[in-house]
Amino acid sequence: MFVDRVKVTLRAGKGGNGCVSFRREWGVPKGGPDGGRGGDGGNVFLVADARAKSLSFFRFHPINQARNGAHGEGSNRQGRKGEDLILSVPIGTVVKSSDPGEVLFDFTGAGQKFLAARGGKGGRGNASFATPTHRTPRESEKGRPGEEREFILELKLIADVGLVGFPNVGKSTLISKISAARPVIADYPFTTLVPHLGVVDVDGEKSFVVADIPGLIEGAHQGHGLGVQFLKHIERTKMLVHMVDVSPYSGRDPVKDYSVIIEELKAYNPDLAQRPQILAANKIDLLKDKRKPLEALKKLAREKKHSFYAISALQGTGLKELVLAMAETLATLEGTGR
Repeated sequence: MFVDRVKVTLRAGKGGNGCVSFRREWGVPKGGPDGGRGGDGGNVFLVADARAKSLSFFRFHPINQARNGAHGEGSNRQGRKGEDLILSVPIGTVVKSSDPGEVLFDFTGAGQKFLAARGGKGGRGNASFATPTHRTPRESEKGRPGEEREFILELKLIADVGLVGFPNVGKSTLISKISAARPVIADYPFTTLVPHLGVVDVDGEKSFVVADIPGLIEGAHQGHGLGVQFLKHIERTKMLVHMVDVSPYSGRDPVKDYSVIIEELKAYNPDLAQRPQILAANKIDLLKDKRKPLEALKKLAREKKHSFYAISALQGTGLKELVLAMAETLATLEGTGR
């Protein structure tokens, strides 16, 4: 199950209580205080794990707590520290405060660690209160409670290239042809209900990651269709491949479809529409006359200063050229530090 947004409560462990104890041994009638302090409570850490793919664990475990520290004991024995709780999250997870939603940490690489809740300090035992003028203290401290904090965890996939377009334009077919990703493919809208990542190898030397974003429709930024649920996964991409369906059977206007998706991207985040784009006209294998629909898109690409490729994702036509164009665009962006 793909889960990309959850609200969680994380509780650190409580510190152990300090001990009141006096040394009692044969021949030592006044051994003095020897109560040890309590152990500190365990901390709660979030750690980025490359093997984690979604936040589904937290959907079924919304409350997580570290262990408490043990109480102090006599003979100056300190209580054992509570075991830390380490929770794995996918790379790309953003940690936000539950109110007002401030970003606290952004996991961009494997192994990054965030201290989500700090364990409480253990209380002092009576041995810590002994002074030359107060030789038999009977006071001790209670352990302090650990932090309890609420967070919003939001997953934003990290990919180099984002595939965008209306439902059923062939994004899933394309990513299945150029990578090892295997999304569900069928001839009806909203086949893809979760984003998919695929690693594309270029000439066996270079590689990049492509994200297949579920189909957008008009009003997506307001929650229509699959709504903003997946728009956030485009935010981290360096460039976009905008796919349109040019087949005569879709009953759609490819130029209008392009404009609708661009407006949705602008409404959600104006920066998205400014990302480098490649315009890909898909399903050319179904065209009897390729000139009219393709000429309109070529003109649009020239006006928007986008590269243009006519492809058939199903038959593999033009895919090699498209993949090389993606790689070249990414190389250019890396050279400019973007």
